[in-house]
Amino acid sequence: MSTEQSRGARVITNVVGFDDGPFERSRRGARVLLVGAVCARTRLDGVLSGRITKDGRNATAAVAALVRGSQFDGHVRAVVLNGIAFGGFNVVDIHALAAALARPVLVVARRAPRLALIRDALVRLPGGARKWRLIEQAGPMEPVRGVFVQRAGLSLVEARDLLAATTLHGNLPEPLRLAHLIAGGIVTGKSRGRA
Repeated sequence: MSTEQSRGARVITNVVGFDDGPFERSRRGARVLLVGAVCARTRLDGVLSGRITKDGRNATAAVAALVRGSQFDGHVRAVVLNGIAFGGFNVVDIHALAAALARPVLVVARRAPRLALIRDALVRLPGGARKWRLIEQAGPMEPVRGVFVQRAGLSLVEARDLLAATTLHGNLPEPLRLAHLIAGGIVTGKSRGRA
């Protein structure tokens, strides 16, 4: 047990990880598959799925509804997102999501985002200024355990321990890896690539 754990930091192991499926980038308003993999540490316990709008504004509500409407609502102790946006620029308000579900939200990315490029892309989209504010309000990306995170409702130590408890191979938590594989398999008929 680490020093931080012995001081009362909680280790969160029952999580749902969300990722989007492949989608046609040129089709405006396309419906994009969103998959949640519910895991206890690295064991898959269930799958959630729904749809969001490409470059829309419904990702926060969709994730909240999928968790709250499932039999896993009482089981899930944290939500892990593969990036802060799904379906292009359908940005998740991580603080609103954490408040709506009364549990922590952790955004995970393999590498630090190129914020200038993201901001430049957002200014061309309807509602882009609001989406940029959500990204800024989520806070800076912090390096931890080989990935970058943004967090709402948990400390950096808790984020590190959650990643350690839910990662089996590599640096990405198993719920995100599984959500990525499942979403790709459903949309394209086969899974491939890295989450």
